[in-house]
Amino acid sequence: MDWINLNSEEQINEIDEKSFTKTQIIFKHSTRCSISLFAKKILLREYNQDVQSKADVFYLDLIAFRQISNKIASKYHVVHESPQILVIKKGRCVFHASHSEVSFDKAFAQLV
Repeated sequence: MDWINLNSEEQINEIDEKSFTKTQIIFKHSTRCSISLFAKKILLREYNQDVQSKADVFYLDLIAFRQISNKIASKYHVVHESPQILVIKKGRCVFHASHSEVSFDKAFAQLV
């Protein structure tokens, strides 16, 4: 899978800018959580050329970069959860889900 590692707060501004021309997805993953590992496996299973053509997918390691997660929560007015998926379009979070609801299929279904 072609994750883009999200490891600097500056990238959040880039995500915003890019979201006006292509959907941006952020997956927030805790490397210490079995539920988060399960969500990651679902995303890996669902990832295909269709997802790749529709969106850039960012991967945030919550343990290493908690301050970035806090910035995302503040910027997009979404309560921090783990695991969590956020869909960013036109500078706004248009969909977010956590735990067993983390899925590309569910995220894209909301965009139709």
